[in-house]
Amino acid sequence: MKSIRRMLLWVLLGAFCAPVAAQQKPAFKVIAFYTAKNDRAHISFVHEANNWFPKMAETYHFTYDSTSNWELLNAEFLADYQVVLFLDTRPEDPLQRQAFQEYVEHGGGFIGFHFAGFALTPSAYPQNWDWYHNTFLGSGSYKSNTWRPTSAVLRVENNRHPATANLPATFRSAPNEWYRWENDLTANPDIEILLSIDPQSFPLGTGPKPHEIWHEGYYPVVWTNKNYRMLYVNMGHNDIDYEQGTNKTLSFTFANDAQNQLVIDALLWLGKAERAH
Repeated sequence: MKSIRRMLLWVLLGAFCAPVAAQQKPAFKVIAFYTAKNDRAHISFVHEANNWFPKMAETYHFTYDSTSNWELLNAEFLADYQVVLFLDTRPEDPLQRQAFQEYVEHGGGFIGFHFAGFALTPSAYPQNWDWYHNTFLGSGSYKSNTWRPTSAVLRVENNRHPATANLPATFRSAPNEWYRWENDLTANPDIEILLSIDPQSFPLGTGPKPHEIWHEGYYPVVWTNKNYRMLYVNMGHNDIDYEQGTNKTLSFTFANDAQNQLVIDALLWLGKAERAH
């Protein structure tokens, strides 16, 4: 009789523990690559991201890892992850570039932030990766930017996409340095623009140089390439106290609820996870 009761107890415990274990199993895995060596504003963003994403991973039940070792950008390492993030910069080694291209061509998810899209010839990051900048991102080279980092009103161009479905029609962003690109993304049938600068933002930027202030124009800031599971997000440049010499961070990218919603929903889409409620 005791053995029967013991068996029933184990069955009940197993029935209870199995769903709990299943709930705690990570829904997907994210790996973020970064350099954190170019510009204090980008370094500040990388540190902020590496503090924010683990908290989101705990809340939404995914795994977040990060590394500055770009040699890990290889097929064997990437096979364990559903989503790759470039927090800043991009791989420079041809083998790493090839591994990344094969990863996304086989359905791997990707989000690139701000400086991950930068390319300018001549510079330390020349446009020498045609597939990435012209085919994958579609933007081509960097052309110019606003200054100093300024909040903008952003407009949702497509509210049917999983990354933007929970956003208001317009919202005010965290301060950011906004990029202008060589290529016209509206002319590329593979590119779906999700967010752009709303005209009520103009003039955008404070200068002091006149060309650092935008007064008109159309500027995409978040988009996807329909041939891949990816998102490029132009946000990722915190404001820094350069003038007083303190180098203190004056603004934070992830101190904005609407932007955070965008990033979380994008991750859940790319990781093929159900949205947590």
